[in-house]
Amino acid sequence: MHDAGCRRIVRLMPPPPLTPDQLLARFDALGIAHRTHRHKPVFTVAEAASLRGRLPGGHCKSLFLKDKKGGLWLVVAIEERRIDLKALASACGAPRFSFGNPDLLYDVLGVRPGSVTPFALVNDAAHRVAVVLDKAMLDHDPLNYHPLENDRTTAIAAADLLRFIAACGHRPRIVDLDAIAPAAPPATGPATGPATGPATGLD
Repeated sequence: MHDAGCRRIVRLMPPPPLTPDQLLARFDALGIAHRTHRHKPVFTVAEAASLRGRLPGGHCKSLFLKDKKGGLWLVVAIEERRIDLKALASACGAPRFSFGNPDLLYDVLGVRPGSVTPFALVNDAAHRVAVVLDKAMLDHDPLNYHPLENDRTTAIAAADLLRFIAACGHRPRIVDLDAIAPAAPPATGPATGPATGPATGLD
């Protein structure tokens, strides 16, 4: 017979990440118009550009970052944008940025490298991620992102992106990345530069 004073502690498991179809159903429930184009899986900006065809609108990349104190960030920008992580961290008032690893990415946002997208905020029920949006990106119509998997691209309006992020319980920072000057390369030694190529967290 169990002691009446005992209580069994049950650890609640987080819900599984949404599938692309469940995400699109969420858009429908919110009244968000969307259009999805299927293609081969892509893992870099260059691959996406070569396979997506002539889809109209702004094509974007998403960076999953971790700051020096353990804070998590999702930075979403137009794909041709060169992003200097040191300058961006300074503009956001954050400690030094580095890329988050794949396990942390999946644990927090429920997606794999190559599929990072602002739509993955739907899986961040604990609101662990701070969101930064490229101000210039929001001038494009529509905006294109992976719908949680990198074998398709979904287009929505910029206003609907903001509405979706709000519905996920996040308040994005809209940052004028044009005003953030890239760091000057060193005078000698190997060339260094902003994050532009394939890397963990790059969509």
